[in-house]
Amino acid sequence: MTTNDVKSRFEAKLLRPAKPGNDTSWAFVVLPRAASEQLPRRGRTTVEGAINGHHFQATLEPDGQLSHWLQVSKALLEAAGVAIGDTVALELTPVKKEPEPDIPEDFQEALAATPEALEVWKNTTTIARVDWIHWITSAKQLKTRAKRIGDACDMLASGKKQVCCFDSSGYYSKAFRAPEAENS
Repeated sequence: MTTNDVKSRFEAKLLRPAKPGNDTSWAFVVLPRAASEQLPRRGRTTVEGAINGHHFQATLEPDGQLSHWLQVSKALLEAAGVAIGDTVALELTPVKKEPEPDIPEDFQEALAATPEALEVWKNTTTIARVDWIHWITSAKQLKTRAKRIGDACDMLASGKKQVCCFDSSGYYSKAFRAPEAENS
């Protein structure tokens, strides 16, 4: 995949999330504001990068502070030979073309049941599809998620190609944030 020429280089400490869920093996890094400002958008953004020279591709999440954070999986930790608590050298370059997002199964079913919505969905941009899916999957409750899926189908069926009133950065709504670090 081709990338833009803008490359951010910085060092950061691998942090352990205070609430990692069922998987305690991952870490995260909050990007410095200057590195995030070089990215093409404040919302979800896919980058190619290197952690201590080990290459990877990942989607950065918005942190609600006009920056981003990176989840570092156990596999990437092991491949890069690093551990939680280490300070690592990172290089990040935004991809030129955002990859197509995975469509959650419940949303796929709803789109399939609403042909007008599916037709508009097919004619939206990849970035718009990323935002639609981010809006749906960022719901904290199943009831809210179900409502958003229904609303998405209604909006798409009426011709809307972008989700309205969604702050994909979380800055204005404070909807998104980086995980809280353990012992912080």
